[in-house]
Amino acid sequence: MPRLRERLAGLRLPRTRRGQRRLVQGLMVACVLALVPATWMRLAAGDRVGTAAEAPAREVAVVFGAGLWNGRPTPYLAHRLDAAAELYRTGKVKVVLVTGDNSRVEYDEPDAMRTYLTGRGVPDGRIVSDYAGFDSWDSCVRAKKIFGVDRAVLVSQGFHIHRAVTLCRSAGIDAYGVAVDEPRDATWYYGGARELAASGKAALDALFRPDPRFLGPEEPGVAEALAPSG
Repeated sequence: MPRLRERLAGLRLPRTRRGQRRLVQGLMVACVLALVPATWMRLAAGDRVGTAAEAPAREVAVVFGAGLWNGRPTPYLAHRLDAAAELYRTGKVKVVLVTGDNSRVEYDEPDAMRTYLTGRGVPDGRIVSDYAGFDSWDSCVRAKKIFGVDRAVLVSQGFHIHRAVTLCRSAGIDAYGVAVDEPRDATWYYGGARELAASGKAALDALFRPDPRFLGPEEPGVAEALAPSG
């Protein structure tokens, strides 16, 4: 901390009007550049985002992880799972693919998501777990390449769903996004601000289409869950 204070103390604002003008212009350009990827994500998703009631029928719903508290879904993740359970109950989807982080033994998003869904009436046999959904791009690519998902309803909060739809479409999935409504609290604003940084990486992922951190062999989980005996 002392070293950081020394560095900050060493910073000096330009003293001339020209220097100050250039600083302001530089900051404005930086802000615009930061907004470009997020704006593109929103435009690319177009009219493919709506409510659960507006969602078209698809065989598969994909729910993205959003963190755990003491081994249980955070409120935001719980709201996503509630929306997915509603899609299942109303017959909009037949299978729910839960995708999240299980990079360490003590942190298992997919199993926590499965437990939550079964507690809300979704049969265990209709839930498929992706344990290597480390970010949105990885989740979309693995849904397509590993689980064979061609068309899906994606479930997330409004500040994230446009990015999810754009990335899954870039990965080859015909995707429609359900935007889970949330109160405009501090968490919501934090999520919106975080999207500015995440959208930059997402734009590069959509452009260059890298392999996910872990790909692995194809898995029959979705096909088996969709089978009559599923």
